[in-house]
Amino acid sequence: MAWALLCAAAARPQQLGDVVQPPQSARDLMLAVALSGSMEERDIELGGRVVTRLVAAKAVIIEFLERRSGDRVGLIVFGRRAYALTPLTRDLDTVREQLNGTVTGLAGNETAIGDAIGLATKRLQSQPAEQRVLILLTDGLNTAGALDPEKAAELARDAGVRIHTIAFGGYGAGLSVFGIPIKRVSSDRLTDETGLERIAELTGGRAFVARDVDQLAGIYLEIDRLEPVKRPGQRLRPRIERYPWPLAFALLCALLVLWQRRETLR
Repeated sequence: MAWALLCAAAARPQQLGDVVQPPQSARDLMLAVALSGSMEERDIELGGRVVTRLVAAKAVIIEFLERRSGDRVGLIVFGRRAYALTPLTRDLDTVREQLNGTVTGLAGNETAIGDAIGLATKRLQSQPAEQRVLILLTDGLNTAGALDPEKAAELARDAGVRIHTIAFGGYGAGLSVFGIPIKRVSSDRLTDETGLERIAELTGGRAFVARDVDQLAGIYLEIDRLEPVKRPGQRLRPRIERYPWPLAFALLCALLVLWQRRETLR
């Protein structure tokens, strides 16, 4: 009987428990990045050297993606038109590769902010309402596209998409007096910031302005701290191990045999 119970324990009997669905803490994010000609302007300092706005934005966004483990992220680029480079995916390595491969002018040298919002809204409509988030980064005014940005923001609001906008760009290259840079903001840029603030306000998001890499990194950290949405995870049935019972009875039988032999010898 002891040997039979040991064989039963070695077979490792298991029992399926009740179905459980642990919650997952994650978000679905669409990133929209402008690739207009002005993103080629060199007015951002990164690592002690002056780089283009696009290079600086890539560096900060890639660092942001490294903290998004478990999230689904999609990438949209826009210039004269808006294009989806990656759908919502947990394969963040692919998103990083696609972002690294972008260049200014890839989607045209103009800026279609409204079309980018419209495309992101379309891609996010299939997601739960509380998970529809768009982070839009641009350095210029809306100069192209079929959709007016404010009208697109209204459509996004009606679809439950929350938009965080980032107006990104330095103070201009080559402006200095005796080698001291002049920090100047044009009226066009202020008008652009006002429009982006309106987009964020309409959709319940937040509007940010970044003049350098540190400010941009701080903005993505702020977005990173937003309360994540908890959603049901994969349904599981845990396996309950039952081998301790036959193993315990086998040990008991062995002890009884040893005790009986000891009594017989005595």
